[in-house]
Amino acid sequence: MGVTPWLAAGALLAVGAAPAAKLDPDTVAWWKTTAQLSSDAMEGRDTGSAAYLRAARLVASKFEALGLKSAGENGGWFQSVPMNEIAITSARVRIGQRPLVFLHDLTISPNDATPARLDVPLTYAGYCGAGSLGDVRGRIVICHGTRKPGLPSADERNSALRAAGAVGMLTIADPGFTVEPPRWPYAYARTVKLATEPRSSQAFVTGTLNAASLGKLLAGTGKDAAAFVAAGSKGQPLPSFALRDRLRADFNIRRREISSPNVLALLPGSDPTLANEVILLSAHLDGYGYGEPVKGDRLYNGTLDDAAYVALLIRLAERRRGQPFRRPILFAAYTGEEKGLLGSRWYVSHPTVPLSHIAGVINLDQLRPIFPLELLTVHALNDTTLGDDARAVADSLGIEVQTDPEPERNLLRRTDHWPFLEAGIPATNFVFGFRPGSRSEQIYRQWYRAGYHRPQDDLNQQIDWKAAADFNRFFYKLVERVADQPAAPAWKPGSTLKPQ
Repeated sequence: MGVTPWLAAGALLAVGAAPAAKLDPDTVAWWKTTAQLSSDAMEGRDTGSAAYLRAARLVASKFEALGLKSAGENGGWFQSVPMNEIAITSARVRIGQRPLVFLHDLTISPNDATPARLDVPLTYAGYCGAGSLGDVRGRIVICHGTRKPGLPSADERNSALRAAGAVGMLTIADPGFTVEPPRWPYAYARTVKLATEPRSSQAFVTGTLNAASLGKLLAGTGKDAAAFVAAGSKGQPLPSFALRDRLRADFNIRRREISSPNVLALLPGSDPTLANEVILLSAHLDGYGYGEPVKGDRLYNGTLDDAAYVALLIRLAERRRGQPFRRPILFAAYTGEEKGLLGSRWYVSHPTVPLSHIAGVINLDQLRPIFPLELLTVHALNDTTLGDDARAVADSLGIEVQTDPEPERNLLRRTDHWPFLEAGIPATNFVFGFRPGSRSEQIYRQWYRAGYHRPQDDLNQQIDWKAAADFNRFFYKLVERVADQPAAPAWKPGSTLKPQ
């Protein structure tokens, strides 16, 4: 392979240090920028933080130095995204007289009406189907979060409980969902919404329960928590019953208005007849910032998610300095992706380049260059001509493509190309694929257990440098093809994603 594929990233550099000699110059330059954006000095780039703003200014300064044109608000590089944040900054939680560890045993998704104190009875209700709840009025109900066909979905559970008069739901994070296993502890209990979204007036408590902690809630009942978890993971029948002990909690809740900018830059095209066929290239700049420690580390650097791919946007601009494509390129580094695609959703509602002038979107997220790139999942592969372009470029590089093999994870809707698809604009995103049962799958699954949204997603994790270079090459070639070919991206007949 030429380069040792599992060379530790930390061996490459502190910023400015000379990288390993075997890496090609393009990969070295890309990783140097990645290191700048995800070093400890950037503090994980949490939405609304001073550290995020430092990172945004760094990205803008790089775009400016490369001769790009500012494409934000009022002739600047930024587009301010106003948000409201509600956070539980500390909590004391008990079941009866037994303490529970907040963020480890359970977490709460706070809203505007979340009370500062809870003292409520609990019911265990299996899958929480509407016909099996019994009397749950005034109770918080424990439900299994299965995704198996034929059992209630999250929305159905929520609707059934509200209709039955429950005051909250604790969903057991299903350890049987092995394609993306639950990760504990949670980094923090925080909800961030766009400032334009309506505020909740209902004090319905929504939380998640660690399956391994169910036994703490059922202690003294004679019930077998482990058996319930195992049965729930398989979709087997489960009982319903009231618990003896009450859930008591005291929350310190912080509410505040915050704002955080998207960074927007334009590379004008060379063909004036294609000036209104802009290709938008995007990645999200925000990460998690500081959170609950994992293995003694509380800084969630967000190196692969997604600093490395903001760095790849910058690297493309560096490579094209003075060499425009036929179509204009709009570079977007979004804020608030980790809080619910907030930056991209805001852009679609408040575009600085008219949406009618955006011909297609190529987004970079969910990319994990940690095993060989032989297979690439292409979102919306068969829905727009961007899928055909991706297939053609991948074929030229000896990479196979596929549709999403795990649609139950809903990855299509979990990253920043999705608001554009909803708006009727052809868009795509990519995930490294693997063959079932392969070593690549083992590495991928382990990363989702131990790296995803963890402090361990940092510059010291293992990288397959050839795979990283192979994807970067794919991206460069794809952008060139889409931006320079005669026809703009278009929807394909029969797409189920195209808005009607």
